[in-house]
Amino acid sequence: MQIKPLSEIRGFLENIAAPLGIEIVDVEWNDKQTALTVYIETEGGVDLNSCEKFHNAIMEPIDELDPTYDKPYTLNVSSPGLDRPFKTERDFKRNLGGEVEVRLFAPLKGKKLLEGTLTEFDENTVSVSVNNEIIKIQKNKIAKINKAIKFD
Repeated sequence: MQIKPLSEIRGFLENIAAPLGIEIVDVEWNDKQTALTVYIETEGGVDLNSCEKFHNAIMEPIDELDPTYDKPYTLNVSSPGLDRPFKTERDFKRNLGGEVEVRLFAPLKGKKLLEGTLTEFDENTVSVSVNNEIIKIQKNKIAKINKAIKFD
């Protein structure tokens, strides 16, 4: 099924999300399920109420945008999940000083998985403190970086 570009859909939704204090993390299309899923984040985290609130806020406007050119589809609004990869500058800012997991495409110092504290980042690099050593990693060497999930 042909749909409008996801970047166009995302831009449209960001105009609705911003005044509500909601950040669009990602927009995905699943062709098999004919489902458009919008992943959101808020300062206090995402719960069922925030998903429902945003879903209700975008139902009519997105139908006017007509992302599927009059073809039926399912609209989902979801939390991106605890282990989601960082994709935006806000993801990195939100997690500065926090524990992260960094999965690399190729080993660095003999390891493809690093766990440590996110200390710095810029457009091209990420710095992580691992065992009191700051390791600076090029972003293009990172397969995935996400919040470290600890179970006590």
